[in-house]
Amino acid sequence: MIISYLRKNLLTLHPLLTSFLSPWGRLGTLEEALNVAPTPQRVASPHLQRWQGRGLLFTLMTTALSPIGVFDSGYGGLTILDGIRRLMPQFDYAYLGDNARAPYGTRSFDVVYQFTLQGVEALFDLGCPLVVLGCNTASAKALRSIQQNYIALKMPDRRVLGVIRPTTEVVGSLSRNLHIGVLATEGTIRSESYKLEIERLHPGSVVTGLACPMWVPLIENGEYDQPGADYFVQKYIDQLLTKDPQIDTIILGCTHYPLLMEKIRQYTPLGITLVPQGRYVAASLHDYLHRHPDMRARISTGGTCRYLTTESAEKFRESASVFLHEDVEVEHITL
Repeated sequence: MIISYLRKNLLTLHPLLTSFLSPWGRLGTLEEALNVAPTPQRVASPHLQRWQGRGLLFTLMTTALSPIGVFDSGYGGLTILDGIRRLMPQFDYAYLGDNARAPYGTRSFDVVYQFTLQGVEALFDLGCPLVVLGCNTASAKALRSIQQNYIALKMPDRRVLGVIRPTTEVVGSLSRNLHIGVLATEGTIRSESYKLEIERLHPGSVVTGLACPMWVPLIENGEYDQPGADYFVQKYIDQLLTKDPQIDTIILGCTHYPLLMEKIRQYTPLGITLVPQGRYVAASLHDYLHRHPDMRARISTGGTCRYLTTESAEKFRESASVFLHEDVEVEHITL
């Protein structure tokens, strides 16, 4: 009924309203966009209802795109987004940072699940057929529950992927002795997600984890490249290697940590391989889309990227420039 009404009435309005980006990223007609737009099978979530208040034009333009969604509790997921966009710049993307409720690292499993699910639903409402959790805490505490209890039962045509599996898959080929260290947030270490996954994929592995509670605050407060950061970088690396001196590979199990890479390399002994996540997650997603051409065909290819935050848009823009090295336009959203 809604589609029929729009065909009869909206197409007679100003000519500017009759051209939209098609779901494949090229310029198409509004009639074409309406023909391919899926008929909603459920009542719009509160997120979409709030966004609809901005007007019909905004809603239609949102529906016309099918971007890859990237969700994080804060800014670290921008390193994941950057890696994916560098490898696959042709796709459209939507990044959502729940900065107003960050950090997730010390929150309970139930709270992280609820917050992450709200973010995933918001990205689904924006037309994303696939969402990557660019957050280790969300991947560790919420991904499996979302896949089993939400996607499988309510949204079987959508997909949610994490950042832990791609990293654990490759680490076996990077380590010579399978003594692997993991530096991450308290929540990720406590979940033992890396330990369990590595031991399952690479039998005989010895996995040692260490929480680095000061690293994220240093990064988000712009102190990651200052002399004061050296103490905490050296401290955590020394503690990890004291727990297992045979470690020859260290996973940086937080998406913020690449910003500390220069100092991490400085205090890590030669011969130890450091494993940041961005490029491995990007390669894994590229492989996933190659193996699932039906999903790849659903993603629009306009080469655009939208940034949304639950915090102040201006504050996000300033902080995001540290991760992306460019200014971006940011929109506020309420979850």
